Amino acid sequence: MIKVAVLGASGTMGRILIETIEETEGFTYVAGVPSTPDTPKGYADLESIDVSCDVLVDFSHHSLLESLLDFGLTRSLPLVIATTGYSGAQEKAIEEASGKIPIFRARNFSLGVNLMVKLIQEAQALLKDFDIEIIEKHHNKKLDAPSGTAYLLADALNPQKENTYSHGRLGKNARREKKEIGIHSLRGGTIVGEHSVIFAGLDEILELKHEAHSKKVFAKGALKAAGFLVHQSPGLYTMEDLIEGGTSFE
Repeated sequence: MIKVAVLGASGTMGRILIETIEETEGFTYVAGVPSTPDTPKGYADLESIDVSCDVLVDFSHHSLLESLLDFGLTRSLPLVIATTGYSGAQEKAIEEASGKIPIFRARNFSLGVNLMVKLIQEAQALLKDFDIEIIEKHHNKKLDAPSGTAYLLADALNPQKENTYSHGRLGKNARREKKEIGIHSLRGGTIVGEHSVIFAGLDEILELKHEAHSKKVFAKGALKAAGFLVHQSPGLYTMEDLIEGGTSFE
């Protein structure tokens, strides 16, 4: 039985993750931070957790990274990091910590999104003269824009940083540059998450799109990552490692 602690337990994704853990054979939920009146097995902070755990899954906020890494390093505990919005210095801190403990890092834990990454790279290789635009849609409570997944898709199409990113267009002189990837953010209602990559060429358009209809897909993916990570040696792991390892996402 894999014992899982959750950072961000009082948030929407934290609550969904706890439900998913309790529904999934082979996993048990043992601790959650922060503690609120409706947080089961809640603790005020990571340092106060007094039960043993095999892995910690983080769906919190980038400002908590230092305490998260300290907790993992002190306890030699594998960490699944599902939080986005990190600075370059924070990304470097994650990489350095992965030299001592196993860390699984992903900007999106959906199998479909990560397969989409492979598909858009294949399309780009064939559609060399096509313009590329990315559109992402989320609910009206999402704080960051563009989404971490939009950047995941853009970076997959721009590994050598040869193209610039344009975040929307405005003005009388907003003509598209050739070496440009447009990223556009829409916010409204209760949209869980939609991402489209558009390849626009001469007289034809190819659009690849992923829709998440429930946030549970991200919880399931994170839990699959946790099950994978507890058997790994120190290092930095991604969804590509999980997919190539043959993990299914029923």
